Amino acid sequence: MLRLLYSFLFYLAVPFLVIRLIYKAKNNPSYSKRWRERFGIFKAPKQTGAIWIHAVSVGETMAAIPLIKQLQAKYPKPIVITTMTPTGSERVKAIFESSVFHIYIPYDMPLAVKRFLNKIKPCALIIMETELWPNYLHHCHKRRIPVLLANARLSERSKQGYQKFPHLTRTMLNQINQIASQNKADAERFIALGADKTQVKITGSMKFDINIAASVQEKASVFRTLWGQDRLVWVVASTHEGEEEQVLQAFQQVKQRLSGVLLVLVPRHPERFDKVVQLCKKQGYQVLKRSKNKACTPETEVFIGDSMGELLAQYAACDVAFVGGSLMPIGGHNLLEPAALGKPAITGPHVFNFAEITKMLIDAGAVTMIHSVDELARDVIGFLANHDKRIDAGQKGIKVVEQNKGAVEAHLHLFEQLLCKTY
Repeated sequence: MLRLLYSFLFYLAVPFLVIRLIYKAKNNPSYSKRWRERFGIFKAPKQTGAIWIHAVSVGETMAAIPLIKQLQAKYPKPIVITTMTPTGSERVKAIFESSVFHIYIPYDMPLAVKRFLNKIKPCALIIMETELWPNYLHHCHKRRIPVLLANARLSERSKQGYQKFPHLTRTMLNQINQIASQNKADAERFIALGADKTQVKITGSMKFDINIAASVQEKASVFRTLWGQDRLVWVVASTHEGEEEQVLQAFQQVKQRLSGVLLVLVPRHPERFDKVVQLCKKQGYQVLKRSKNKACTPETEVFIGDSMGELLAQYAACDVAFVGGSLMPIGGHNLLEPAALGKPAITGPHVFNFAEITKMLIDAGAVTMIHSVDELARDVIGFLANHDKRIDAGQKGIKVVEQNKGAVEAHLHLFEQLLCKTY
């Protein structure tokens, strides 16, 4: 009954969903395209029986890359990847090109879900992290499509949200064949919500299995040329509304202590690029956008990373990184990327989505956590002014990443077990 009520309310919300797409399209035109897919209307791929992987946006897509490549190498089956955001879609297309079939996941309404499943006819579903939709799980269960919740994480905040609907949550969890939890704390939260202990396996995080391609270092050299070989560079990545103002305040203090520092500012969402440019200019900074494809002059103070798919190279080219989504209560973003590249990193206090990984990196000395603008400026200055300190923190980050690899293999083993049980 709860699922039926949920479906009814979802249908009522359709006009508002369309309005939301129109609103988002004002800042990001990609939201105005391919609407039909969001309702399950699309041209079906030539091959059915695919392995279906759902990765809601960029972060989940990046985490899934090593697993997807292993699946492509091991199984002679087509791969279907669904995302919800244009940025996720762009990453899929850039990385996998025509080797996978990509589509926006249709809204979780019974008719759209059935239409999608009828066209794709997946042999299995892998959901990245925690993206639980009642109708998708219900119809996959009904059609005996095995479901693996991969790289699963569940913050205490998310757990409390699911606890408001205990029966629906328990039903959804019991329709998942296997939950591959990132750590013990996440596993215990899933079990507390109603997952059976036999369903939950602790595999570690696939984010540790990051593979740095040679092209990343090559592109990093390009950025160093654009930025200035002799300049100290502070990359601030994946920022959200309200964070850039704090970063610019800290940067003012950094500039007073260290001359010639370049701030590379990379907002999380493309629709905010121009807004952040205007904010920097309003505060009197000399700004250059990546999209101009020009070299910084000595007067350039802020370089705006208004491009997609270049963050790893920007981390590789910098001297110290700050990872956003952590100064505001967003939950943080992936600190393992700068760590894997041997770069010291700084984070704000709001990291509930990455609590375990953040603690590991802080305990190892690879990451520092700040709680104010003054502390942010202090730590940035501390790293930029001390080459040995940067190298030491960077090496500690690399060590943490290397010691915790292996989650992809663990996921492949679980997936193989699911297929064996099904066929």
